[in-house]
Amino acid sequence: MTKGSTAGTSGWARDEWRPWLAVVFVSVLMVLVNATSGIMEGAGDHWSEPVLWELTSAIIIIGLAPLIGRAVKRWPPRAGNLPGFVLIHLALTIPFALAHIAFIFVTRETAYLLAGARYGFFDNGVAITMLYEWRKDVLVYAAIAATYWTFGYIAERNRLAASPPADDRIQLQDGGAAVFLAPGEISHVEAAGNYVEFHTAAKSHLVRGTLASWEQRLLARGFVRVHRSRLVNRSKIAALTPTRSGDLEIALLDGRTVAGSRRYRTQLTEHS
Repeated sequence: MTKGSTAGTSGWARDEWRPWLAVVFVSVLMVLVNATSGIMEGAGDHWSEPVLWELTSAIIIIGLAPLIGRAVKRWPPRAGNLPGFVLIHLALTIPFALAHIAFIFVTRETAYLLAGARYGFFDNGVAITMLYEWRKDVLVYAAIAATYWTFGYIAERNRLAASPPADDRIQLQDGGAAVFLAPGEISHVEAAGNYVEFHTAAKSHLVRGTLASWEQRLLARGFVRVHRSRLVNRSKIAALTPTRSGDLEIALLDGRTVAGSRRYRTQLTEHS
């Protein structure tokens, strides 16, 4: 059943279907190329043998591909953690190879048995055969993991590009009018009795409220308390000048100067 614009059949998301279909497409091509090459080169006693070999391998690889995709989603490559990423996924190639080997062993031996023939999958020794298959499966795992990561990366980039930019403006109720200011427009904010005054280069806006309540909203937007009754936008500070009393004189980029208290001097100089 399909749910929403990003869901697929049986609950699969579109981001899971696309890389899986890419794996299916490449696997089908590999079956056609390798099987026909085997037939042309005379591999096996009959043309059906190369087809059986390639088809059984492709079926289990296609079936296991979504699990590799989920492993990449669970343990993605991250800057500073590439050794851990490599070790985790290298370890996961072992169960992947074991599942691959078990499937092709059972299906091929069964097909040969039904045809009255013998396949002899482990005739060269169990260890040598498993090492031989694992060596190839490491490359197959890496190719599938890279496919899922690439599709996921592209999908994430597309989502970010399609998302509208967040509205970071601050809404002020100045009298009967609602005013929207970008944080970068505000130089400083001051307490004024039962009001709070927002200063911009163009004008000041008087809003009912307390400086303490506004401080919680403005700290995350680049403001810092410099006085018990004043907040300043860090990006608007041009210079800090100590006074004889130990307080600060704060010069703003627009030419205005405001006073900072010694109580907040350390906090201000550490963040400026």
